[in-house]
Amino acid sequence: MTTVERRTDPVDDYLAALAAAVHGPAKVKARMLEEIRGGLEDAVSAQGGDSHAAALALRDFGTVEEVASSCQTELTIAQTRHTSRALALTVPFLLACWYLIRTASPSGDGQVARVAQLVAAHLTGAATIAAVLAAAALAATGTLARWLPTPPKLPRVVAWTSTSTGAAMAVATVALLSASPASANWPLVVLAGLFTAASHAMVAGSARACRECARLTC
Repeated sequence: MTTVERRTDPVDDYLAALAAAVHGPAKVKARMLEEIRGGLEDAVSAQGGDSHAAALALRDFGTVEEVASSCQTELTIAQTRHTSRALALTVPFLLACWYLIRTASPSGDGQVARVAQLVAAHLTGAATIAAVLAAAALAATGTLARWLPTPPKLPRVVAWTSTSTGAAMAVATVALLSASPASANWPLVVLAGLFTAASHAMVAGSARACRECARLTC
């Protein structure tokens, strides 16, 4: 025999195709696929357990395209909550950066001082908008979701607001590190810059995933 004949499990193939078609938080996605596997395996066993039973169970369950649509909606909501939590956790850093930039700015009318003050004003606005939106999104996809439908555009709004906030964090990182040599308390300013860079990485990654989920849900 020159070729090795491989037999694949139809349920495994189905779940692999479904996993490739949907995007969302890894833990939520894994739990969802595991629940689907359990349901399919029970259905296959109930109908005899052979390949014909597997084909019948998969036909009754729905095509990958049909199931992916409903799964993606749930994953998009989960990703929206994940991104909102990231915003809620990092907003205090933005406010702290605003305070540090204001206090660390060199005195006088120099260019560095003017840029630092402009960044401070930008961060204040970004932090306020992000805080309000994060709280509203967590409420809309949490407790309020029991009585009210989730606004369909909420994932997209959260995605692009978090993207803007991540960009603000990147600007804050540069501003803090640039202003640090002129600050009397430069170690604290440098530390704030490093924390801001870490927050930027967390928010930017989650925002990217949220944009992808929102695109697939529309």
